[in-house]
Amino acid sequence: MGQIVVQMKVSNEFLIPFIGLKLGKHQFDYQIDKSFFDRFEYDEFENCAIVSTVVLEKKTTMLELHFKHKGTVNVPCDLTGEYFDLPIKGKLDLVVQFGDTFNNDNEELLILPHGEHQIDVAQFIYEMIVLSIPYKRTHPGIKDGSLKSEAIEKLEQLAVKKKSEEINNNNTDPRWDQLKKLLTDK
Repeated sequence: MGQIVVQMKVSNEFLIPFIGLKLGKHQFDYQIDKSFFDRFEYDEFENCAIVSTVVLEKKTTMLELHFKHKGTVNVPCDLTGEYFDLPIKGKLDLVVQFGDTFNNDNEELLILPHGEHQIDVAQFIYEMIVLSIPYKRTHPGIKDGSLKSEAIEKLEQLAVKKKSEEINNNNTDPRWDQLKKLLTDK
């Protein structure tokens, strides 16, 4: 999993104050929309509707965070340019330990300074979601044939034209036939 380095303004909504929590599991749910990504200046899609869940397990010497998300992002199809809701989902696990200085070099381990009392989970939610969006984005209507657009009609016309050219090209030049025969007579 690659690391994405983008900072955003801290929002209290994504700060989890773990110091007052009892030992055990605690669940936090977030509704993620386009405004969340605007804070990161990320504009790869038009809109989104994502539910993200963070389960924080507080232990005596460390924290374990389990992130999950599921939803859709509204993106253009790579072939037609038509916008559609692309389903996405993903998860991320993070161990939080305490040390002398802050360190987030390891993507699965976060070290917070002793005395820290809260954790900002926004960056982790952002990275988890962005990394779950596939590079290839194909409208589902292309696969089932239900999408009608100018781009698809043009592609179909070109495909028919190419097939007819292939049929016409079956009449080969007799000079090449002798050379092809040499290749197949081995």
